[in-house]
Amino acid sequence: MLKPLGDRVLVEIVEDTEQKTAGGLFVPDSAKEKSQRGKVIAIGTGKMLDNGTRVALDVKEGDTVYFAKYGGTEVTLEGKNYSILAERDILAIVE
Repeated sequence: MLKPLGDRVLVEIVEDTEQKTAGGLFVPDSAKEKSQRGKVIAIGTGKMLDNGTRVALDVKEGDTVYFAKYGGTEVTLEGKNYSILAERDILAIVE
């Protein structure tokens, strides 16, 4: 498994299962947009400030989050899709 560094977060991308439009048309995978929702799998140690102290991240492992559409770097491990994001690319935590 990957261990993010600094203020980075490893998010498992949650694929949307809806494959039909409201009118009943099926949407092929090639026409779908990238998912913006995922589950936090691992977090880094936090952002390092200029004075040498670390600021803890606002997210924790297990959180479901929404993130910037084109943020982060996508990776595939063991058949699952992940995104490595900077904490600033995370928009919201689902409660």
